[in-house]
Amino acid sequence: MKNKSLRFRLQFAVNGICLAFSTEKSLRFQAAVAIIVVSVLGIVQPPLVWWAIIVLMIALVLFAELVNTALEVMCDFIQPDYSEQIKQIKDIAAGAVLILSLCSLIIAALFLMASLI
Repeated sequence: MKNKSLRFRLQFAVNGICLAFSTEKSLRFQAAVAIIVVSVLGIVQPPLVWWAIIVLMIALVLFAELVNTALEVMCDFIQPDYSEQIKQIKDIAAGAVLILSLCSLIIAALFLMASLI
């Protein structure tokens, strides 16, 4: 892949994102929430620092969802039958997404408190 054009290499990433969106309900939910949050930011017009923090959190949550999806697909490929170890891997990856999502909610609460003051 080293000698392929950037456009050609980016197509792999776009394909992966499209595949994840078509197969993962939680990723679609997170993306829908992100669109709503960005719409609210557009209406409220907070200082740029809030935009930066919230957009960063959105990117981190979507990133974590994509990594979680990739891990799940890989685990299912490696071990199609039930495995307690594979279950643990999937649960831990899902826990990482949950932690980021909860952190995003805390930041949203802080934003609301700062906006009301």
